[in-house]
Amino acid sequence: MATQNKNLSEYDPTTIPSAANMKIGIAVSEWNTEVTEALSNGAINTLLKHDINPNNIIKRYVPGSFELTAAGKYFAEYTDVDAVICLGCVIQGETPHFDFVCQGVTQGMTELNIKYSVPFIFGLLTTLNQQQALDRAGGKHGNKGDEAAITAIKMVSLKRELILGEVL
Repeated sequence: MATQNKNLSEYDPTTIPSAANMKIGIAVSEWNTEVTEALSNGAINTLLKHDINPNNIIKRYVPGSFELTAAGKYFAEYTDVDAVICLGCVIQGETPHFDFVCQGVTQGMTELNIKYSVPFIFGLLTTLNQQQALDRAGGKHGNKGDEAAITAIKMVSLKRELILGEVL
């Protein structure tokens, strides 16, 4: 497992562009709230650390992880965000529901990234148990929310450089 060899919160801050002129949407699943709120806090704190204006963070909740793709679409169509971070947590249970939700969100996020000119960041934890989720939401493996925020900043920067010709 890749996370066992890497802390999700460790990165070289000197390699991260400023987020000062960025606007980021964050969709957060209400399911597994203890985990998703920790992911959200990690993402927001990391964005703030990289100079985003707090007013340029738009956070909205959805009932579960499956609804993250619809929220992403709404952000793309009805706001002027530069990127959308989708945060959720699906913990494997006794039924195939886990597989269907994980596949649906993964496919939906891929389709959003292809359809829209906005980066959609996959911040969905797919774990076997609650402890694995907590370990990746600020625990011993760091916080996937931090990683998602860094990815959003880097993707917005890449888009601006390649598509808009900006040099950051």
